[in-house]
Amino acid sequence: MPRWLVALAAAALVLLAPPVRAALFDDDEARKAILELRQRVQQMEQANARQDAEAVKTMEQIQVLKRSVLELNGQLESLRGEIARLRGTDEQLTRDLSEVQRRQKDITQGVDDRIRKLEPMKVSIDGREFMADPEEKRQFDDALAVLRGGDFDKAAASFGSFLRRYPGSGYSDSARFWQGNALYGKREYKEAIVSFRSLVNNSPDHPRAPEALLAVANCQVEAKDTKAARATIGELIKAYPKSEAAQAGRERLAALK
Repeated sequence: MPRWLVALAAAALVLLAPPVRAALFDDDEARKAILELRQRVQQMEQANARQDAEAVKTMEQIQVLKRSVLELNGQLESLRGEIARLRGTDEQLTRDLSEVQRRQKDITQGVDDRIRKLEPMKVSIDGREFMADPEEKRQFDDALAVLRGGDFDKAAASFGSFLRRYPGSGYSDSARFWQGNALYGKREYKEAIVSFRSLVNNSPDHPRAPEALLAVANCQVEAKDTKAARATIGELIKAYPKSEAAQAGRERLAALK
C-alpha cells in the first residue's frame, strides 16, 4: 500500500473520533494512541518496503530467467546446427564408404580376372584333355582361325611361332598337324611332309596320326612322287587299318598308277 494512503488513513481516524470520546482521554492516552498509530503506519510502511524489495528481487530473477532462456535457446540453435552438420557429415561418410566399397569390389574383380587369365585351364582338342595357360590357348586358337580364314602364309608362321614358344604344349601335336595343312596350302610339300611326319613319329597314337599319314601321301602325289605315295598309303593301312584315313587311302591307292 502506498505511504501517502497509509498517512491519510491515520489522519482520518484522528479526525473522525467523536469529540466527546476524545475528551475522555488524558494526554497520556492520547500520546499512547498516537504512538500505536505511528507504529502501525511504520509496520505498514515496512511491509510495503519488503513487498517492493521482493517485487524488485522477483523482477531481477525474471530478468535472469529470461537471459537464461535466451542463452538456452541460443545453445539449442547451436546444437541443432551441429546436429545438422554431423548428419551431413555422416551422410557424406556413408557415401564415401559406399564409393570405397565399390572401388574395392572393382579392384578385387579386376585382380580375380587377371588371375584367371594367368591360371592354367583344362582344354580339350582332338579327343585329348590337358592343362594350358590362357595365353597359350589364345595363340593356338588365333593361329587356327587364321588358317580357317585361308591365309596359309600367316597360319604357317603362327603355328611355327607357337611350337617354338610352347614346345611341350598339349597343343603341339595338333599344331604340327595344322601347320602341315598350312604348308600344303602354300604348296610347300617338303616342309609339310616334315610337319606331318613329326606328328606321327612323336605321337603315333594321336587321333590325327592317320590323317597325317594320308596328308603325307597327298603331298608326295602333288610332288609327282607316286612311288613314295604308294608306300606311305601302305604304311597307313598297316598301322591304322580301321581308320577313315585308311579307307580313303585305299581308294586313293587304286587311283594311283
